[in-house]
Amino acid sequence: MTTTTARWAGGVVVMGLLALLVGLSVVAAAEEETEADLGAPVVGPVTALDTARVPQEYAVWIERAGKECPEVSAPLIAAQIAAESGWNPNAKSPAGAHGLSQFMPGTWETWGVDAAGKDGSPEPDGRADPFTPGDAIMTQARYDCWLAGKVKSLGTGGDPTRLMLAAYNAGPGAVQKSGGIPPYPETQAYVARITASMVQYTGEGPEAAEGMDGQDAPAEDGGEFGGRIVAYAKKWLGTPYSWGGGGTDGPGKGFAQGAGTVGFDCSSLVQYAVYRASGGKTLLPRTSQIQVTKGRPVARDAMRPGDVIGFNLNGSYDHIGIYLGNRQFIHAPKTGDVVKISQLDERYYASKPQKVRRFG
Repeated sequence: MTTTTARWAGGVVVMGLLALLVGLSVVAAAEEETEADLGAPVVGPVTALDTARVPQEYAVWIERAGKECPEVSAPLIAAQIAAESGWNPNAKSPAGAHGLSQFMPGTWETWGVDAAGKDGSPEPDGRADPFTPGDAIMTQARYDCWLAGKVKSLGTGGDPTRLMLAAYNAGPGAVQKSGGIPPYPETQAYVARITASMVQYTGEGPEAAEGMDGQDAPAEDGGEFGGRIVAYAKKWLGTPYSWGGGGTDGPGKGFAQGAGTVGFDCSSLVQYAVYRASGGKTLLPRTSQIQVTKGRPVARDAMRPGDVIGFNLNGSYDHIGIYLGNRQFIHAPKTGDVVKISQLDERYYASKPQKVRRFG
């Protein structure tokens, strides 16, 4: 499980995910500021699990596992299980990984937890077994939490959740050697898949922002919620673009052409701003193509600050930004550029199909 050869369920999606990630963009961190500077609470990973989206016999264990440490949430645990084994407790990979969480025997010997009975009872039965769902899930959380602490101690910077997932797939040594997410296509796809699919398992998804402050604000301003989105995005003006980098915790190292840069791409900047503005209640999907399908549709002549605007540049909605008012929007444009403010009336953007969405 700590080597790339241990991955079998995630490998089949590598090529599709890499294609999907073409629309991503990333930013290098400018001068660091605290969340208190914007008058909003510091928030961590989304923690609420939508229990209807996971097999019911595993829900109690996933929720328990999501409380093991601040860096590991229940939706993350669920997304990992789906990627690792497809919810099959008896899964065996060609490389020898076992159970729901696909542990290699050597890793299990070190980390295995006796948390449940083979029959599903909540009482330990005296044997840590990777094929016992409760044991596998709690061991997964224990190992995730150890990895989160390990990658933090490396001092590489970037989103700790993404680095933890990379270490889960390729090992912490690979993260240390690469100074971030390793340049392995399988590992990069694994990280992208988990972070993108977490939203499927959260009970506080994009629609949870409905009814927040500012919903009934006058059209000429974005209301309190829209104003917070704008403030969080503008915090990173001037930050370099990095393909595949960034997330809800802020700028992070990307991969491929973004591997050497800490920052945001277009969709991670939007994801960060909306997530922070909502106090962690609204976690958007990771890619622009999916972000433009969430929230409420808004006519272009009814836009207000804080609305999210997607652009169909190359046959799909592969670019996205945040409307500021006065026909301006903030975005992370492309490799070699920085987070900046542009005009909607610029010929390049004005000529492209657009979709506008509102959250809150």
